[in-house]
Amino acid sequence: MPKTAQDGATSATTSGEDQLVREGDIAGDYLERLLDVLDYDGDIDLDVEAGRAIVSIDGGEDLEKLVGDRGAVLEALQELTRLAVQQASGNRSRLMLDIAGWRQARRDELTELGSRTAKDVLESGESVRLRPMTPFERKVVHDAVAGVKGVSSESEGEEPRRQVIVFRGA
Repeated sequence: MPKTAQDGATSATTSGEDQLVREGDIAGDYLERLLDVLDYDGDIDLDVEAGRAIVSIDGGEDLEKLVGDRGAVLEALQELTRLAVQQASGNRSRLMLDIAGWRQARRDELTELGSRTAKDVLESGESVRLRPMTPFERKVVHDAVAGVKGVSSESEGEEPRRQVIVFRGA
């Protein structure tokens, strides 16, 4: 039976997802070794969502130390894990790491901040500049602002002082 274009698309999607699962497995192994070295307990969960591998570590009492102040240690661990995946697979990774549910809780906080700020800007007409944020944080705020008609947002400045500005328009 001849292959159709749709068969090829399904095959490409499957191989892309397989690659993400492989990235998650590599990351899980790397993080498991890290937890062993630190003598920390934690359950590692792997998932694929929105075209990226998601790795979560939950369940250990010392895990808050791996999040750090405002997620600074978590961001560093995510970058190290991405580098380990890249070294093992030869591919650049967009892997997302969450520890002790911190990133999800932060996402919820930032979604509320973005929505509330957008509504305030819509009412007052005054632009608002938010404090500097990480790329993850800015994306969550931009997504929340995009959900409110009549306001827009953009990022300005250089890392690590890059900020979201919310203003009337579009």
